[in-house]
Amino acid sequence: MATTIQPHELDRADIETYVIPGGTVYERFFECPLDYSQPRNGQTQTVRVFVRHIVPLGKEGQMRELPFFLYLQGGPGFECRFPGSAKGGWLSTAIGEGYQILLIDQRGTGLSSPISADSLDARFTTTAEKVEYVSNFRADNIVRDCEHIRKILCQDRADKDSKLALLGQSFGGFCIATYLSLFPESISKAFIAGGIPPLVDGPDAVYQATYGRMLSRNKQYYERFPRDVARVRSIMKHLNDVDVALPDGGRLSPRRFQQLGISFGFTGGFDSVHQLVFHAASDLETLGKLSTHTLTDIACAQSFDSNPLYCIMHEAIYCQNGTPSLWSAHRTRETQFAAEFEHSWDRIAASGSDSSSPVYFTGETVYPWMLDDYAELRRLKDVAQGLAEYTGWGRLYDVGVLAKNKVPVAGVSYYNDMFVDFCLSEKTAHAVQGFRLWVTNEYHHNGLRADSRVMTYLVNLLRGDITDL
Repeated sequence: MATTIQPHELDRADIETYVIPGGTVYERFFECPLDYSQPRNGQTQTVRVFVRHIVPLGKEGQMRELPFFLYLQGGPGFECRFPGSAKGGWLSTAIGEGYQILLIDQRGTGLSSPISADSLDARFTTTAEKVEYVSNFRADNIVRDCEHIRKILCQDRADKDSKLALLGQSFGGFCIATYLSLFPESISKAFIAGGIPPLVDGPDAVYQATYGRMLSRNKQYYERFPRDVARVRSIMKHLNDVDVALPDGGRLSPRRFQQLGISFGFTGGFDSVHQLVFHAASDLETLGKLSTHTLTDIACAQSFDSNPLYCIMHEAIYCQNGTPSLWSAHRTRETQFAAEFEHSWDRIAASGSDSSSPVYFTGETVYPWMLDDYAELRRLKDVAQGLAEYTGWGRLYDVGVLAKNKVPVAGVSYYNDMFVDFCLSEKTAHAVQGFRLWVTNEYHHNGLRADSRVMTYLVNLLRGDITDL
């Protein structure tokens, strides 16, 4: 019986393709093992991983030769945005450097076996099964997926021509540190933007540092919008007195309203929060309640329902060597920052603070009560609790390998980053041999997206064109 020879992935004629400004897009799907520690033969569980492949216009015939530039999205739990054009931002820089681009929806996100209450209910009947399944959706297996895909795409290439250049934004930078630990020989160079990870076993040190940065950003916000002190207090009182349902079935509690402060970590975040506060206060003054328009805008500003991994796996990205997270941000707030970030309006009102005392917003932190206030997360409550108590986490980083690193690496650490603490990032950069670190206070956490100069600077820094750091 004749054996059917499968075509090279880059030669397949059945791949959907179309053109955007500056590039031809190929929509590719790959079957990857769920758990790479299991024997490959006979393994039945896989995940489907989606990669959007962009080739510079006019160079479609050179796919077999052009080097690959892999982008790792921030998160955890977010898919890659559809680019629309390859003529701007970091995409243009990468193409200008001679690369074809891979945009991967990390496992569990977007089109890559996305995790949701529905998807877990369709596969499993017990919480324990769901927890064990979701535990496979961390940086170590994301990186192994990338390596699996690299080998397929670079089939028949010489070793020196089959390496990937990497760019990681936020959590994508965490993934790069894991890639450098596991498969450094597969990387030609790496760039990290606002995502140099702390080399810790658990998240407690992270939140002990970042709560202080949240506090600083709150003070800056109220300095810019001093009238929002009274507005926020009136909104918090209303949400305490009235049970307010969001259009998606979630509950807008005072503590959930405070989570709008996550936007303080981004360029333009003060303005977006102020607009929500301004409109909500106006609603209360004119209608005596929050309008559907305002409630919809607030729900859209919070991504935890649409991207549930962002909540249920958020603290697990820091866990190594069997250390459980145990709702670290919640514990840290309760023991060290409860007064500054009080959730209860009754306690705020009873504290004796006058109407000129600001109520502070929280930032990129997750709490167990979110599993009651968010509609989608309610259905994942047991799974989230199981993951918070999980002790099966393996190692994400090999400090010995990183100390002997030979891969060219450049990264930017934003001095005022509210999400990824500068001091912890700087310590990691010093622990990675050859790491070229750029420190700036010009940007916040979304600097890569906010300004194309960030990518250009990192390229020049790694090339050696910038030496006066």
